[in-house]
Amino acid sequence: MQALRLTASWPVDNVAATVVRPDGSIDTIGDQQRRFRIASVAKTLTTWACLVAVEEGTVALDQPIGQPGCTLRHLLCHAGGYGFDGTTPIAKPERTRIYSNTGIEMAADAVATAAGMSFADYLDEAVLRPLGMTQTELNGSPAHRMWSSAADLTRFALEIRAPRLIATTTAEDAESVQFPALNGVIPGVGKYSPCPWGLGFEIRGDKQPHWTGTTNSPRTFGHFGGAGTFLWVDPAVGVACIALTDRRFDDWADEALRAWPAFSDAVLAEVA
Repeated sequence: MQALRLTASWPVDNVAATVVRPDGSIDTIGDQQRRFRIASVAKTLTTWACLVAVEEGTVALDQPIGQPGCTLRHLLCHAGGYGFDGTTPIAKPERTRIYSNTGIEMAADAVATAAGMSFADYLDEAVLRPLGMTQTELNGSPAHRMWSSAADLTRFALEIRAPRLIATTTAEDAESVQFPALNGVIPGVGKYSPCPWGLGFEIRGDKQPHWTGTTNSPRTFGHFGGAGTFLWVDPAVGVACIALTDRRFDDWADEALRAWPAFSDAVLAEVA
């Protein structure tokens, strides 16, 4: 695939990228087995484990967690009123979209407590082992301390496109906008009104500028990580894309916010 060759110009030491085409065939570049810190892309895997727990009856999306009025659903879509870090609420639930590591950590803790095991063990049993993601490891916060490979995240992208671990209706809920009127900020990218978010996945909507391509559909959902990583799925055309690098996003943010959309646009032009 020609589009994948664009990653050679990125100012990073190592990069691995994958494109899943509409027919399910896969194109790659770079070492697909190399492990990278995926940073906040971890939130998507953590959420998937939480959704498995919901289907098992271990937890419920609308059960109370944290401050009054806050639920697991609020936490997974950054509407729980918690700040980026810290367990003291800074707003009431469902007032604004506040991007929060704490909220994701609280969601994972609720699953771990209800399941009677560490969240790392639950994630392994519920998601990683069933999908054969042997190179993925949680080592710290389930919001951002996870390592994985392009090969493993491709397995996860295939699961997102055709869920086996959760019901299709549950997956559709995850990729649907929760509390659509909320405004918010995507750290390092911009402030948006509204700022659509699903369960664990950011939804592109009409955001401009954005880290996905200008030709990605508004239905595109995924996540990028501060370690210089991203994963998106565009259900309008059936394409998934993963890129992992070893350079922190903050160290090349301006370049990344030009390079990543250009790369995504090239992918879509070639395969969609």
